[in-house]
Amino acid sequence: MTFDQNLALYTKLSGFRLVVLANRFGCETDVSRKLHERLLEGLEAAAGRIRTIMALERSILAGDDEYAAYRLEGETEIFERFSIILLDELDIDFDTHEYRINGGDWCIALTADYTGVDIDYPELVALTDDELGSLAPIIKEITRETGIAVNASRVSYIRCTGS
Repeated sequence: MTFDQNLALYTKLSGFRLVVLANRFGCETDVSRKLHERLLEGLEAAAGRIRTIMALERSILAGDDEYAAYRLEGETEIFERFSIILLDELDIDFDTHEYRINGGDWCIALTADYTGVDIDYPELVALTDDELGSLAPIIKEITRETGIAVNASRVSYIRCTGS
C-alpha cells in the first residue's frame, strides 16, 4: 500500500475507534463491555501497526536505515494476516491431537477406552447479531472498510453422539 493508502486506513481505524468508544456507553452487560474493550484494543493494535509501517516507509525514503526495507516487508506481511479476536481463540495442533483456548495450556483431544480411540476437538461458534447487539453493524463495517477480519466466536464443546 502507498503512504496515502496507509494514512487513509489509519484515519478509518481512528474513526472506528471513536464510534466504538461512543457505542460503549450503551453497554448493559459485562460481556458487552468486554467485547467493546477487546475491539478497542484490536483497533489500537492495527493503528499501531500502520504507524510502524508508515515510519518504515519514511525511513526508506530518507535512507536512514539500510534494513528498513526488510522490516517493512515483514511488517506488511504481519498486517496482511492481522485480525481482531473479540472473545475466544482456538489453536489446534492436528499432528499431536492437542488444542488450546485463548493461549492457555495445551489439552489432549484424544480419549481411549475399550470401544476405541476418539478424537474430539472443541469448535468455534460465531456469536449471532443478537448476541453482539449494537456492535454487529460496526464489526461488519470495520471488515468491509478496512479488510481487517473481526472474529467474534466462542468455544463450544458440542459432543457428537455415536451412530
